[in-house]
Amino acid sequence: MEKLEQNIEWFPRYQSYLREHRPPTLIVWGPQDGYMPEQSALAYRRDLPDAELHILDEAGHWLLETHFEEALRLVRDFLSRTLP
Repeated sequence: MEKLEQNIEWFPRYQSYLREHRPPTLIVWGPQDGYMPEQSALAYRRDLPDAELHILDEAGHWLLETHFEEALRLVRDFLSRTLP
């Protein structure tokens, strides 16, 4: 529980950094995640309005294990457009 509380304390710092620096961002999210629901993904858009967001309908918290090929395709595409 202590690490969770420390992480939550850092949220304002994370948010400030994202708003200030606006790094190119890809968000790939599983709405079936009971720990971090879809609203959590949408919350990132407040700090990163230009972020690219993909919701994989059937995915949950372990998205990379269950939807690896689909996520990999999105990551490769994003990197090919973002990196020099």
